[in-house]
Amino acid sequence: MKKQRKQYSPEENIAILRRHLLEKEPISKLCDEVGLQPTVFYRWQKEFFENGAAAFEEKARPNHSADQERIAYLEGKIQTKDEVLAELMAEHVAIKKDAWGTLTGIWVPHDTWDQIVDFVRRWPQNTKIDASRPRSR
Repeated sequence: MKKQRKQYSPEENIAILRRHLLEKEPISKLCDEVGLQPTVFYRWQKEFFENGAAAFEEKARPNHSADQERIAYLEGKIQTKDEVLAELMAEHVAIKKDAWGTLTGIWVPHDTWDQIVDFVRRWPQNTKIDASRPRSR
């Protein structure tokens, strides 16, 4: 019957390599203890030294650009929503002021400028105002 192969985790691989490198245990003793072929140990050691620089590199987020695109899209969506909301609120305020002035018959402040301009435009050009004469009510 064939013997099952043991799968070692990366942590176990590092622990075995550490025992050899730091504690100076012989490879033959380590391989006998854990049931490992020396060629496998040497392959692990080679991979460890070849990929050792990766441990010191900064870890970049793989989805960084995707996240930035999503953030930009959502910010644009919020800006559009804010613009539409501001336009609707301006229309609402204008309608509310017009309705209030119409319902109450009161001369509301936002109409003041327009009514003054209309009054001045209709004023006859050749009429003189006599400041000494009191105005009638």
